[in-house]
Amino acid sequence: MFKARTKPLILHAVGARPNFVKVAPVMDALDARADVEQLLVHTGQHYDRKMSDEMFSDLGLPQPDHYLGVGSGPHGAMTGRVLEHFEAILLERRPDAVVVPGDVNSTLACGLAAVKLGIPVAHIESGLRSGDWTMPEEINRVLTDQLSDLLFTHSPEAAEHLAAQGVAAERVHAVGNTMIDSLRRFTPLAAGRRLWEAHGLAPGAYVLVTLHRPSNVDALERLGPIVEQLCALAARHPVLFPIHPRTRARLQDAGLLAQLEASGVDCTGPVGYVDFLSLMFGAGAVLTDSGGVQEETTGLGVRCFTFRPSTERPVTITHGTNTLIGDDPAAIAQVRPAPRREPPEIAGWDGRAGERIADLLIDHLATDQPATADVLV
Repeated sequence: MFKARTKPLILHAVGARPNFVKVAPVMDALDARADVEQLLVHTGQHYDRKMSDEMFSDLGLPQPDHYLGVGSGPHGAMTGRVLEHFEAILLERRPDAVVVPGDVNSTLACGLAAVKLGIPVAHIESGLRSGDWTMPEEINRVLTDQLSDLLFTHSPEAAEHLAAQGVAAERVHAVGNTMIDSLRRFTPLAAGRRLWEAHGLAPGAYVLVTLHRPSNVDALERLGPIVEQLCALAARHPVLFPIHPRTRARLQDAGLLAQLEASGVDCTGPVGYVDFLSLMFGAGAVLTDSGGVQEETTGLGVRCFTFRPSTERPVTITHGTNTLIGDDPAAIAQVRPAPRREPPEIAGWDGRAGERIADLLIDHLATDQPATADVLV
């Protein structure tokens, strides 16, 4: 059965914690306009309750209209499951545009499914490049940018990367950083929670740790030395480690979790978005292999040590608080707390990126898409 749809329909596809944070400001901005409808699809790539469900309540996002429940697994299997299930949603709902944020497997799979059906794709956080093809995210970024109709960049070097790879300039739009939109909105709430006090920690005195990349946690010969250095770090400074489910499983399998706890590392489960923001706000330093945390710490003015050989977010180094320390576990000895500083001013990191994206989406639909569509209901 079909019915006439009088407004354009925008479908947002999310799958992992950072994507929720990036898409929320766009959905909020579109909600404020009366000339568009929205759908939210959660692929289920992050399926731990703290990693997904609480993100919706923290960010004020509506419950997903569709949940694909793909879970984890090898990259090819995960990408294939998302592609298959998301295509079915597209055939049923027939959106006028699909918005994909970030660089996870869900980003690429959902964008690919849409473009194969002739549906315009808008990519939030386009143009980031680490130059490291061993990172699955780098492959996802490059391919998603190539198939997208609208490419939304959040830092100056992104447009240069896209131009170098042959992306037409008219498809590229410098809009700013929607992750910073969310951070600015929720920092007062997060700071007020003072979650560090629940762990008996003094503000500015502890190191917050987040490690989850397969290259760091999957192999025992890699994970063992990292744990040794974290134990040594805990002998110098209080260390708080909210452990990603993937990382916890590897630590437990290797018998290393007890070693961390015995050394004084405060090992907790994953926490929700606002709670983690509170812990970052109170930290004297953050040790991470995450991409988004590099930006969030820059937005907070908190010292960040990125445990990776490269970063796709160089603006956090040149303009922010981030230090790239490489991937030798011995480099963890460099980590030390420091006073929080005034967040830097970076173009487009002003809390209004979501509004700019909403305007561009509506303009694109008004000029390139029909005003009505037939949809299957």
